[in-house]
Amino acid sequence: MDHPDLIYVIADQWRAQDLGYAGNPEVHTPHLDTFAAEAVDCHLAVSASPVCTPARASLLTGLLPHRHRLVCNDVPLDPDLPSLGKSFAAAGYATAYVGKWHVDGHGRRSYIPRERRQGFQHFAVLECTHDYGNSRYYLDDDPEPKVWEGYDAEAQTRHACHWLDAQAADTPACLVLAWGPPHNPYQTAPEADRQRYTAADLSLRGNVPEAIADRARADLAGYYAHCTALDRCFAEVLAAVARRGRPAYVVFTSDHGDFIGSHGLWDKQGPWDEAIRIPLLIRGPGLPAGRNATVSNHSDHWPTLAALCGVAAPDGLDGRDLSVNLRTGTTPTDNASLVGAYHTFGNWPKFTGKVDPLFTARVYRGLRTERWLYCRDQDGPWLLYDLADDPYQERNRVRDPACAEVAARLDAGLDRHLAAHDDDFAADGILTTRFGYGLGPGETMSTRG
Repeated sequence: MDHPDLIYVIADQWRAQDLGYAGNPEVHTPHLDTFAAEAVDCHLAVSASPVCTPARASLLTGLLPHRHRLVCNDVPLDPDLPSLGKSFAAAGYATAYVGKWHVDGHGRRSYIPRERRQGFQHFAVLECTHDYGNSRYYLDDDPEPKVWEGYDAEAQTRHACHWLDAQAADTPACLVLAWGPPHNPYQTAPEADRQRYTAADLSLRGNVPEAIADRARADLAGYYAHCTALDRCFAEVLAAVARRGRPAYVVFTSDHGDFIGSHGLWDKQGPWDEAIRIPLLIRGPGLPAGRNATVSNHSDHWPTLAALCGVAAPDGLDGRDLSVNLRTGTTPTDNASLVGAYHTFGNWPKFTGKVDPLFTARVYRGLRTERWLYCRDQDGPWLLYDLADDPYQERNRVRDPACAEVAARLDAGLDRHLAAHDDDFAADGILTTRFGYGLGPGETMSTRG
């Protein structure tokens, strides 16, 4: 079989709502907007777990966090697990990964040896940095670090495009380009992009408290500047795909979003749409352009893309092959997806009296459908939002008698999903102990040096 190329572009912390094609007129993303008109827009895609390492491990392995075991940041992915990179390499693809990795767990600035690269043959990677103007990386088997020139996403894009240009026309290519932006720090995008946005002129989502509006607008301006810079980078990727002239599936997505003040929160991990919803655009042979209402998470990416490309993926993955739904414009019979926090850590605050207790950190599992978000924490039912008439998730109806039947149905559905994936919904700190990380609740490996 003459396999098509796979070009998978993933940004860090870009929420689904913040693109022109998604209905935000204030962020300048013309190239992605044009691409969206040519692609399947999976507008209900969510993060498997809205934080970097767990989400990235799910997209690489097709497994949920309790099964790939990366339930917090900075822990190591088992090099013997099946993975996207390994499956495409086994099918005869030239494989490359450029940019942010964040699943190695041996230090954010450490060299990653070939046996821990999950089947990617060309490797221009650093585990993790958000110092975008002074960004190190390691190239292939050279253990001496290099530094990307200028704004790292632009240099990474050039490198990825040069690699793609150099591949033989008769060999399919699998390229993952993983940018660090638009993740904060927000005031570090290229100067011309920062000049485009004036904080005072920007609109906020309806769930940002007025008391923090100035801070939220300032962050939003810098975040949008990163988004615009990346939109320009994406145009370079599309130009390289066109030069190559082979059939190709091109994907644009993110690992998770960012609250930027919604519900009084910053960063991610909680189950509200600003954190869990991600852009997911897929353009390629046989895919009709337009919106598709399939609800998916990162564990579905590998089996779906493998099927589209004619590549074998192993049995036993948590993710689903949704290729038929994307080709036919349909949705699965059970159009729902799991989302969860498996270990609390980082910037999602515990209850301190300063944040509404409803929004404080906890382990949870949730079920996202086209209309509803239902979540359970260790004390039982926690959240229920009717997204059809409450898009900013301001009215928690989990105790509303009028929604009792819906809550019971979704709770039973969540039980079925947990059972199907052997998830015992362990309390905070249990999984990290079970997996040998030795972390208490609230800790991640980066807090230990």
